Amino acid sequence: MEYVVTAVILLVVLIVGAVGLVVPKMRRRDLPPPPTVPTVPPVDQEIPPLVEKPAPPVVVEEPVVEAPVVEAPVIEKPEPSAGRLVRLRARLARSQTALGRGLLSVLSRDHLEEEDWEEIEESLITADVGIEATQVIVERLRERVRVLGSRTVAEVREQLVEELVAALEPEMDRSLKTAPHDGRPAVVLVVGVNGAGKTTTCGKIGRVLIGDGGTVLFGAADTFRAAAADQIQTWGERVGAETVRGPEGGDPASVAFDAVKRGIDSGVDTVLIDTAGRLQNKVGLMDELGKVKRVVEKHGAVDETLLVLDATTGQNGLEQARVFTEVVDVTGVVLTKLDGTAKGGIVIAVQRKLGIPVKLVGLGEGPDDLAPFEPKAFVEALIGSDA
Repeated sequence: MEYVVTAVILLVVLIVGAVGLVVPKMRRRDLPPPPTVPTVPPVDQEIPPLVEKPAPPVVVEEPVVEAPVVEAPVIEKPEPSAGRLVRLRARLARSQTALGRGLLSVLSRDHLEEEDWEEIEESLITADVGIEATQVIVERLRERVRVLGSRTVAEVREQLVEELVAALEPEMDRSLKTAPHDGRPAVVLVVGVNGAGKTTTCGKIGRVLIGDGGTVLFGAADTFRAAAADQIQTWGERVGAETVRGPEGGDPASVAFDAVKRGIDSGVDTVLIDTAGRLQNKVGLMDELGKVKRVVEKHGAVDETLLVLDATTGQNGLEQARVFTEVVDVTGVVLTKLDGTAKGGIVIAVQRKLGIPVKLVGLGEGPDDLAPFEPKAFVEALIGSDA
């Protein structure tokens, strides 16, 4: 019996011991794992560098540049040529103090002595009428005064106007031959010395033709002066006209030839060719001007050759004009700077000396201050209505 009790006690002890061992292990399984403690390397061990994560690239936004707005050039509409000289009368009337009022004050005297007629001659010569033309005008006035005995200012003025108009030979053909013909445009050469306003006048002639309803193409054959080609192109852009130009220092005849060819292809009415300013004492340059004319005539005859003269040069301009007429067939004269600072009588001298009509006159710096020459309107403005 004692053995049995002892055995039961031992069994109970074993069971309790087993439970004591198993239960703690089961509890440790359910617990979270302990925090991991980083391993600190020894002091003498080199610590590897930290690898930083690269920063994202900085995106710099470029400013948005808007394309410039190119505005279409404003095409000007020049005024028609009809009546321009009348509208510009005030410009020309500034000369009347030197000529018109002086002449009328003498002619209106009761008795004209020889000294009075000499004073009249001096006034006309001072106004650049020229000696020969002055003698003719004075002789005719003396005859009219002797026969008619006129003395009132109105009567004398009318006689003076008639004689000056007659001296300007109003029967001369002053029309510009700028109409296309034979399937090609009219060709106009613009010639003259440097400083006479030739390139500017060429641009103004284009405005006159466009104002009258025509179409124009410019040929920039003054290749020796870069500013001339730029200038004539600017004149063309303002009125919507094309400009043919060549390289600086290039062959002027080649540019003129190309301009006429382009004018034929595009069907314009008139080709205006601006030539280089030729000094009358430079034989080679004058020969080159003749070459331009010959090359252009491979397309057909030149319709107009306009000689630009500075009215302020007076009688000196006549020698320039004479030399040009020997090289090219000048068909008309354009007198520039005839705005009151010049002596209006140069118109009479030019026509009488050259036998070439003055077709256009420049009366100022404005783009439309070029007018067809009308003898009666010119003399009326020169003498003045209230002189």
